[in-house]
Amino acid sequence: MSRVAVAVIGAGAIGRAHCETIRRSESCRLAAIAEPAAAGKTYAESLGVPWYADARDLLGIMKPDAAIIATPNATHREFAIACIERGIVALVEKPIASTLADAAAIAAASERAGVAVLVGHHRRHNPITRRARSLIAEGALGRLTSATVLATFYKPADYFEVAWRREPGGGPVLINLIHEIDLVRHLCGEMASVQAVVSNAVRGFDVEDSAAILLRLAGGALVTLSLSDTAASPWSWDLASGESLNYPPQPAAVQTHFLSGTEGALALPTLDYWHYSSAKSWFAPISRDSVGVERGDPYLAQIDHLARVVRGSEAPLITARDGMLTLRATMAVHKAAKTGQIVRPDQEMEL
Repeated sequence: MSRVAVAVIGAGAIGRAHCETIRRSESCRLAAIAEPAAAGKTYAESLGVPWYADARDLLGIMKPDAAIIATPNATHREFAIACIERGIVALVEKPIASTLADAAAIAAASERAGVAVLVGHHRRHNPITRRARSLIAEGALGRLTSATVLATFYKPADYFEVAWRREPGGGPVLINLIHEIDLVRHLCGEMASVQAVVSNAVRGFDVEDSAAILLRLAGGALVTLSLSDTAASPWSWDLASGESLNYPPQPAAVQTHFLSGTEGALALPTLDYWHYSSAKSWFAPISRDSVGVERGDPYLAQIDHLARVVRGSEAPLITARDGMLTLRATMAVHKAAKTGQIVRPDQEMEL
């Protein structure tokens, strides 16, 4: 079977990471790169693939099997719809768009044309996530009662030399917390309400550096999330899961997500499963099992999944509409923090 031809639109850090992942894939091949900056042309030449300054030229002339959109968020709508109009399956980096209106437009166009649009929430492709979701579906936790998520890490000073990272929208809520929101939705269910408090007390920028969030899920469970990008700590999925070589291995096992239910509890990413062997009581001994899972590269799994979607053998794991719901829930955090009110994403942020 011939490999799926994938074009990458946007050759910044994320776009280049996708290019390198495609080059490792046995199911896809890098067909071309679109990037207006001269560095993009140099990079494409170094890989021996065609370069286009304008993505629309690439899509019109080459018509690849699929395209990855790794451009600034505000351009996602334009390029996603350009792919849809040409019948090209697209993988849009997260967040799916910079506004809910743009996200809804992408979802509607995809559904109307019957052309798949995937969203780059790569954690869903991690074998750890897949195993956790399977355990929850099998009833290992019983009815979910609560969850705690830690996302605390330290971004160095030079990270903020880029101006937009010091401005509203460039903080850890939209950049980092969106991954936690998507993981909670994927594992635990939809969010009924959101409360949040944010702070910029450490750096003093116009954007938050820390946040505390309380979610009520549709099933009644409560989720607390602690977020900070100015904390010298290892309690972050990115640092603990080992899914990215950009981060050094930790000196000890670190757990960041704690899910509790009426029949058991699960810690991630270690996949420690806690449960009672006999009577359920805090006076009774509790057992801990380590759930075995074969580690894998979620970025590579995502690319291979894209190939299967193109071939029609799989449905998208996260569609444009699903990505829109994750964006809506994440934006609800900003609204809740700004207003000091409880926000219901499904009512107060209707599209």
